[in-house]
Amino acid sequence: MTTINHRVTLARRPTGEATADCFALESEQLAKLEAGQVRVKVEYISIDAALRTMLYGEGYHRQFGVGDTIGSTGVGRVIDSASPEWEVGQAVRGRLGAQTFATVGPKDIAAVDENLGPLSAHLGALGGTTGLTAWIGVRNIGKPLPGETFVVSGAAGGVGSIAGQIAKIDGARVIGIAGGPEKATFLVDTLGFDEAIDYKHEDVGERLRELAPDGLNVFFDNVGGDILDAALDNIALRARVVICGAISQYDDMSAVTGPSMYLRLAERQSRMEGFALFHFKESYAQATAELAGWLADGSLVSPEDIMEGLERFPEALEFMFSGGNVGKLMVHATPPA
Repeated sequence: MTTINHRVTLARRPTGEATADCFALESEQLAKLEAGQVRVKVEYISIDAALRTMLYGEGYHRQFGVGDTIGSTGVGRVIDSASPEWEVGQAVRGRLGAQTFATVGPKDIAAVDENLGPLSAHLGALGGTTGLTAWIGVRNIGKPLPGETFVVSGAAGGVGSIAGQIAKIDGARVIGIAGGPEKATFLVDTLGFDEAIDYKHEDVGERLRELAPDGLNVFFDNVGGDILDAALDNIALRARVVICGAISQYDDMSAVTGPSMYLRLAERQSRMEGFALFHFKESYAQATAELAGWLADGSLVSPEDIMEGLERFPEALEFMFSGGNVGKLMVHATPPA
């Protein structure tokens, strides 16, 4: 039986926003597997802000060449195997790419335990770029103590929504920053945050002074830019500022705007520390176990925003950068009609 793969490729490098015309949807006939190869039917594709930084041709993150399949993380099932390490039907996660079928080496994928959650959860609450990243940023970097004020930007997104909930589990008072009244309501009513700030309609610095007159003890930043400055201007003595991401800066990495309020760190004996997931491999097992336990007992809500159809991948990336998604954004990799 002939297998046709559909894939999203980089058609041209974006200047400014990564719009739909930067990508192409291509089809190809897949050859028979070579010895050692594994073929995976991709089910869900992760949409991550860091993907935008991989389209430049050079940079800190791995880069995609023009014509390459966009190398997103995905989950799926093995449908054919020429490797003794993998059996047909196994659920796996890896850099499967924005495509309907991935042909990979045996070391390019990892098994996922569906007893811990459905396939999509292994990109969301149990996923490296989402749940594990949030856990590591909170537990290994921010380390909020009971009663401390923890503020997170991008709070309605995949990482932010989970980071805030972990801080709440750890006993902190949690304030989320997100765009729009619906998201602000969602943070408080659904995720259990103590307060929410709508950056689209409220002055973030002014609201932080109102809600945290004694200052922020931990700021978990996914946005950068003006919101990072507003938070720095309101940190408490010995605060911890966690740099997880800076989505406001990713459209032009050649002109990143750094914080103008960084001297608050010296004035208030505070620190700002960045991290990436792979810096903390030793934490993966504990993070996964705790996240799975919270999912099972209902302590953690894992919102998902799923777009149907591989052809919507470019739309999903634009949707994320416009602040449209609530929770973990994914594409269900069904073939184009």
